[in-house]
This record gives sequence, structure tokens and C-alpha cells, in this order.
Amino acid sequence: MRSVGVEEELLLVDGRTGEPRALSAAVLAAASRDPQGNEEVFESELQRQQLEFATKPQTDMRDLEEEIRRWRAEAARHAEGVDASVAALATSPLEVSPTIGNDERHQWLKEHFGLTAQEQLTCGCHVHVSVDSDDEGVAVLDRIRPWLPALLAMSANSPFWQGEDSGYASYRNRVWGRWPSAGPVEVFGSADRYHEQVADMVASGALKDEGMVYFDARLSRSYPTVEIRVADVCLDPSTTALIATLIRGLVDTAAREWRDGVPPTRHGVALLRLASWRAARSGLEDQLIHPVTMRPAPAEAVVRALFDHVRDALEENGDLLGAQDALAGLLATGNGARVQRTLLHRTGSLQEVVAECVRRTLA
Repeated sequence: MRSVGVEEELLLVDGRTGEPRALSAAVLAAASRDPQGNEEVFESELQRQQLEFATKPQTDMRDLEEEIRRWRAEAARHAEGVDASVAALATSPLEVSPTIGNDERHQWLKEHFGLTAQEQLTCGCHVHVSVDSDDEGVAVLDRIRPWLPALLAMSANSPFWQGEDSGYASYRNRVWGRWPSAGPVEVFGSADRYHEQVADMVASGALKDEGMVYFDARLSRSYPTVEIRVADVCLDPSTTALIATLIRGLVDTAAREWRDGVPPTRHGVALLRLASWRAARSGLEDQLIHPVTMRPAPAEAVVRALFDHVRDALEENGDLLGAQDALAGLLATGNGARVQRTLLHRTGSLQEVVAECVRRTLA
């Protein structure tokens, strides 16, 4: 059974006002003093208003969800020590002036990318799934491409930007797409071709290194995994676990197709970009672009098509019933974007939206 690991980026906010706070260094320092020795779980990100954690690889999705809940709670505990809170929000609902970190890498990004880097206060969720080789990994990347927008729609959790409704379910996706290497990619066909393209991108001088190859899905530089990077950080940890479960199912399904000689779908990058835009715009509230036909279809029909596509893998991994329940719950209550807009409609206050999302982060 393939192992799965999750990286989540969390927003650091003032517990009273809901405004983002540039306190990542203080929170990391608090974690480093913790006698439980969990400081290596947490890392800084581009902006000092962010904190990232990474789970261990897990094969049981219940254990994965439990660990996500644990590290969210630990992040909240460390943040509380410096008079802050954590929120699983993919963008700040309130106005913010992001503060880029002072390390060499982040300052390089600031210098070379200007406003794109300065405004890039977005929180994503990255899912790593183990693969046996780069050849298998690239075969998986080639075959999961059209299904990634559905995952974005399910995870969408960033409707607000600088105190305004963006009109999108995932505005994080639109802001993240400003990086020149971000988004969907072509069919590579082989690991050699993948590595050749990555090398050419770095050699262009536009990117600092391979870490800046921000494909929606890529081979990990550090682990024997494929890394799917398309999702917003999810408000509810059960949604994160569902996304990770479906991604493992996608990887299993794609690897089986590769072994059976089933070729990848040849949808062009232009169509995939449109599908990603549609998913970011609509979330689960309207139509999406169907991964097979590339034509409009109701969001629930597209999500269920994804579920049916990976059903055999879910069953083999023992994930079918749990994923069915989690999906039913998501479709009933909505993604984070729907929850945030409902909270604003009910309270009339973005501060109250943030306060409730702080509570739901630790649900």
C-alpha cells in the first residue's frame, strides 16, 4: 500500500482582530524550545504570516487525519504562546501587508519577482504519495492531469482577498498562478523528458532552482514521491484527509493504467488551464469542466466521476466506505469557500469569519 504524507500551510492571525501577524519566527522559536521535540515538524514559508507543518508518511488514512489534527493543535499551542492563533485559510479574508522572510532564498524571490512575491500570502496543501521509480512517477503525472481541477474545487477555501469577495472559490489558485512555472503541464512521456524539461527551466535563469518548478503535480526533489500541489489548505481536517485519500487512489489508478499500457489522455495545456480556472471560480457551487469530455458538467457530477474513476483503488486500500462518508459530508456542508461566505452572510463581519475559522481549524 502506498504511503501518503501531507504538508499544510497555516495562517498566523491575531486572536482578537483576525488580522494576519508576522510571527512565524517566534512560533518556530517556541517550537524549538518544546520538550516534546516536535520542532522539526514546523517550517517557515515565504511570508512571515505563515507556518507550515508536514506529517509523517502514513498508509492508514485514519492515522493521517489524526496526525493532521495533532499538528494543527500543536501549531495552535505554540502560536498561543506568542499571542496568536492559527487558521486553515488559504488567503486572508482581512486586509494584509505581507512580510517576506529575511533568509537568502526568500529575499531572492522578492528581488526577482517583485509584486508577485510580495503579494503571495497564500496557503496550500501538498500531498505526497510514494512511487516505485521516476518512470512510474512521471507515468502517474501524465495520467492524473485532467482530474486535478476537481480536487481544487473540493478544497477551495479562499473566497476573500484584501477584505473583498474575490468572486472566486479559490482565489489562492489565481494568485499562485502568477508564478511563471505554476499550473498544469504537458504529457512528458518519460522520466528522461521530465528531467530534461526541469533542467531547461532552471537553465533559463528565470528560476532559482528545481524547488521553483511549481507544477500542479511534480516529482518530489527530496522523497520518492509524486507531490500534488493543486489544493487549497482545507478548513476541515477531514476534507484534507479525503483529498489525500482520493489522490492516493488517483496514483494507484494511473500506475495500473501505465502497467496495462493504457495511454494518458492528451488534453492540451490550454484546456487544462481553463478547467483549473473554472474550478477556482466555481468550487462546488456551479459547473466544472468534465475531465473526460472537457465540456461543462455540474460540479457534483464531476466530483462523483472522480470518485468512480478511483473506486477500485479505494476499495483495494480499504478506503471506500470512509471516503464515501467524507464525500457525502463535504457535498452536504460545502467546502471552505461556502462556509466562509455563509459565515459572512450570517455575521456581516470578516473578523467573525476568521474567528470561527480559527475554531474550525481545530474542529
